[in-house]
Amino acid sequence: MTLPSVTPPAQLRRVLKLRDLVFYGIVLVQPIAAVPLFGLADSISHGHVVTVILIAMVAMMLTAISYGRLAAIHPSAGSAYSYVTHELNPYLGFLVGWAMLLDYLIIPVINVIYGSLTLSRMFPAIPETVFKLAMTVLITVLNLRGIKATARANTILLGLMVIVISAFIVLALLFLFRQQGLHGIFSFAPFYTPGDTPFPAIATATSLAALTYIGFDGVTTLSEEVENPRRNILLATVYVCLFTGLFSGLQVYLAQRVWPNFHTFTNLETAFVDVSRVVGGNLLFQGMALTLILASFGSGVSGQAGASRLLFGMGRTGALPKGFFGRLQSSRQVPVLNVLAIGVVTALGSLYFNFETAAELLNFGALLAFVGVNVAAVRHFYFTQRTGSHRHLVSDFALPAAGALFCFWIWISLPLLAKSVGAVWLALGVIYAFVMTGSLTASPGKLDFSASVPED
Repeated sequence: MTLPSVTPPAQLRRVLKLRDLVFYGIVLVQPIAAVPLFGLADSISHGHVVTVILIAMVAMMLTAISYGRLAAIHPSAGSAYSYVTHELNPYLGFLVGWAMLLDYLIIPVINVIYGSLTLSRMFPAIPETVFKLAMTVLITVLNLRGIKATARANTILLGLMVIVISAFIVLALLFLFRQQGLHGIFSFAPFYTPGDTPFPAIATATSLAALTYIGFDGVTTLSEEVENPRRNILLATVYVCLFTGLFSGLQVYLAQRVWPNFHTFTNLETAFVDVSRVVGGNLLFQGMALTLILASFGSGVSGQAGASRLLFGMGRTGALPKGFFGRLQSSRQVPVLNVLAIGVVTALGSLYFNFETAAELLNFGALLAFVGVNVAAVRHFYFTQRTGSHRHLVSDFALPAAGALFCFWIWISLPLLAKSVGAVWLALGVIYAFVMTGSLTASPGKLDFSASVPED
């Protein structure tokens, strides 16, 4: 008698190494993440843009440690939602997930806004509104056709970013040396200027600069495919934040040294391309602008795809009405109604918000999620009793608690408009949860963030 064979459950292969994770994280965050923020952060901080980038880096690295440690325990997409749900409370997890949903909705909006701003610098005769609507329509059409960014396209774009920003760094160093010698290259002014470092301005600028690091937590979605995840996920998230902070800090440091007077920027949102023209002429100006446009377009396509599929996941699990949000077009497996809905939101959002407000609104949800992750880490590693384990005051309590307080300080430093719009969004989430459950304490259902992660 032959026993029937049993097919083992499908499992992902652990083939990714630490360097693969770090590269993946850098692609997600993008090496030029600080470029769009330079002019605004420099102006808000009174010329201390490097300082706010580095302050935000400390908060993100503390949070990265919490992400890395929790990822080994709860490997899943939508990790912040998962961590808070499992470690704190399902209702608090729903509110964190609801705040993350706001981020998904804002990502295509902010990319359309910035891409249009840069296009208008290259083609000033065409109204910016035309670019916003054209980008939104093109992004929506591509997602309706089921087209998605491939790994090869992302690699090519990453290579272009590295080439252009490396050219800027070299040319900026040469420019400063020719103009002022070593004194022009080395200066403490971008970090601290006595008598002109207002603390409230630094705090507000830091809340904007945190956008530089958004996306580093995407590394944790590969927890099931990496070798030694307990070690490598932690190291990768920290290394990505460290690289992003130092590399971005170098970029904005040189830009601030080349153009120290932020009062004279023609356009704050595209100030970096003006600095590029100073050090590299029209060729670097065009190259930097083209890179920013391509990056905005690629992120817009991916962001809209992720948002539409997140809504599909919520519809599929019943967290949103299934008849609308849980439907797929059979031929291309595309949630058509969701893509169209996100397209409308992107168009209206890009016309209503400016870049600064959209960036701050994006940080509202992200920072709230980061606070939740750090609190979840404190809860799990310090207060939850574990058999055969010892609690460590520094690693299990002090570091994640400091991360939570740091992120909360940045969060409350957001401008009033961003906090007001974010508060309205959270209130809508509370109302929605109450309508779905009839209670102010019960979560309305599982939020399926795995649907928002693009397949290879």
